[in-house]
Amino acid sequence: MPAGNSTNLQTEELAAIIREVRERVRARYPAPTPNFHPDAHIVAPIADLAPLVEARNSAETKVASIGTVNPRPGGAINSLIQACKRIIARGLDWFIRDQVVFNREAMSCVNNTIEALNDVNRALASLAAQTGAKLDVLHAGADALRPDITPLRQEAQELKEMRSHWSQWRLEWEHKLATNEIQFLRNVADLQGAFQHRATLMESNFREIVKSQHADYLGALDRATVEIQSKLWADMEKIRADYERLIHIELRLIRQRLQTSGAPAIPAESAPPAVPALDYARFADRFRGSEEHVKEQQKFYVNYFKGQQQVLDIGCGRGEFLELMRKAGVEARGIDLSPESVEACRAKGLQAETADLFAYLEAQPEATFDGIFCAQVVEHLAPARIPEFVRLAASRLVRGGVLAIETPNPECLAIFSTYFYLDPTHTRPVPHPLLEFYMQEFGVGHTEVHRRSPAIESIPALTDLPESVRTALFGGLDYAIIGRKLN
Repeated sequence: MPAGNSTNLQTEELAAIIREVRERVRARYPAPTPNFHPDAHIVAPIADLAPLVEARNSAETKVASIGTVNPRPGGAINSLIQACKRIIARGLDWFIRDQVVFNREAMSCVNNTIEALNDVNRALASLAAQTGAKLDVLHAGADALRPDITPLRQEAQELKEMRSHWSQWRLEWEHKLATNEIQFLRNVADLQGAFQHRATLMESNFREIVKSQHADYLGALDRATVEIQSKLWADMEKIRADYERLIHIELRLIRQRLQTSGAPAIPAESAPPAVPALDYARFADRFRGSEEHVKEQQKFYVNYFKGQQQVLDIGCGRGEFLELMRKAGVEARGIDLSPESVEACRAKGLQAETADLFAYLEAQPEATFDGIFCAQVVEHLAPARIPEFVRLAASRLVRGGVLAIETPNPECLAIFSTYFYLDPTHTRPVPHPLLEFYMQEFGVGHTEVHRRSPAIESIPALTDLPESVRTALFGGLDYAIIGRKLN
């Protein structure tokens, strides 16, 4: 820059400072009259933009910090937290993109406004300088130019009006700026709240997904465990059946070897003493119960014989079991020593005949029946003939055929004081372990023992006994043992 121009600028600056001091003094001590004074200089007030610039800088700092992550101390955990924050900030970039664009446009508007205000300030300063120069010239020739001062007064009046308008515009602008800043801070707070809400929702959704996956995993694990257990038990049952079949074959071979080696035969037992003839129908109705009662009790066995083709009822009596089989769609026949009972069965349209069980079973081919039912019979047989009966019954069953035997339960002491000795044809009760042993000896396995007809129903006084004693000594009056032919 030339030296002359630099000197002029310094002179102008010094003159401006002097004028500003003069105007401050005159504002503090105003003239007594509003008339024009030759020494009066018009100085336009220049707006102070420093607070606005500081607010602009603070807002730009806030705008620049949007999307950044606050620093944390070093360490693996804090590094992981910082990484998570950066991922979340990048994930929310689409959500705050419009707000960032708005903030930048608002700051651009503020910068343009500050530049416009600076231009206005420079224009006012230039106008004030020009006006001061003119006033200095007018002061030198005030007397000569007094008639032409009216236009200057009008210009000064216009400058005063401009000054008042500028002050009003400045107040409005400051109000708008404060309003925009408040709105901006509110938007930032709303964004922060929305971000926090979205983060909470994401966390809850993640927890729900993990919980659902964990529940599905546990359910699949339980199902797999149940399936494995069922397969294991099925394999165990198959192995057990094969094992029992093998034992039965070995025992049969041993018995055959003993028979071929000339072992002494068991002497035949003398025939049981004769018993007086009875009206069996009346006897059964009085001491065993009505047909409906017996039929209700024997419904328990229907599920074991469903789907069978040929079923034999040994000791069919009045035909209660045969009626249940007919109702279930199973072909069944019965045998009994009592002609009256057989006639009663035939009168109902049931297949029955009078026969001795040993002779009848001997006359039947092997593997004839799918199921054999025998209720309240074995206690009438001589103890030595019970194994023979079980052998014959087992040999007449097909593989997988059902053998069900019901008899008084000697474990229940109440049976001896009530029903057992009422029938004079009873020999002695058969314990279920012995009958189970006979069945397994002759190839009937998978045995089940069910205690039937609880004694407490017939003898209510048993409720006074402790439950443990009542269960051990006064359980079911009868028991049923059910098995299946193994081979």
